Amino acid sequence: MGWSPGRAVSAAATLDTDVAAWVASQVGGALESVFDAVAATRADTADLLARALARGRRPASADLAALRPGLHRRLTGQGLVSGAGFVAAPGLLADVPAWLEWWQQDGDGDLRPLLLDLDPGHSAYSDYTHWDWFTLPRDTGHRAVAGPYVDYLCSDEYSLTLSAPVTTAGRFAGVAAADVYLRHFEAVVLPLLRRLPRPAHLVNARGRVAASADPAHLAGSLTKGPRFGDLLAGAAPADHPGLRLVPCHGVPLVLVLRED
Repeated sequence: MGWSPGRAVSAAATLDTDVAAWVASQVGGALESVFDAVAATRADTADLLARALARGRRPASADLAALRPGLHRRLTGQGLVSGAGFVAAPGLLADVPAWLEWWQQDGDGDLRPLLLDLDPGHSAYSDYTHWDWFTLPRDTGHRAVAGPYVDYLCSDEYSLTLSAPVTTAGRFAGVAAADVYLRHFEAVVLPLLRRLPRPAHLVNARGRVAASADPAHLAGSLTKGPRFGDLLAGAAPADHPGLRLVPCHGVPLVLVLRED
């Protein structure tokens, strides 16, 4: 059968699609391991809160100390995780209006708690409910990737936060979450993005660029136009004028390829 330009173009397009699907799956796999840590914290927290309610009382901040052994294991056993914990919804706990049971690993490998003043009278951190890592799981009921952003709350590092809602007795109780330093995430995903035949970047449900091998879209900037949240809900690749959009296989990121 004779060669034709149409067949050559079709074969190239198929190859591009296959490579994009493979890259999306690799990105999804890298973050899925972090979401596994988030899921474990979520399960531990839901169990702890249910036990308190079964004893006929509201949970207190001291109860959350029981999460620490699991958090410590996740921080030392998962290479991308730099911080992990549970962030309580306001009013959940009987003794304090707000609380973060949060632990971090420093540059020497030592584990330390995040100690914040959450007094609304004089703390800039007292209301954490407006940040995407809290609002997205609360409002959608699904796990989320927030950032990248400079994490003034925890590390002063440019970071991503992966989070998932925690519920108790059918009500939103807060979020389980894990931080990933952007430099560590980029070390994993940029070599993958550079394999693609077209400029590419990764965005979260709000269109925030999580990592980029495209000089037109820097990490932290916004990609406007497509409804990325709707695309993630549908979980199928789609086209937008000038762009090819590929969901990252189960994690809330979209691979965006720009036409040259």
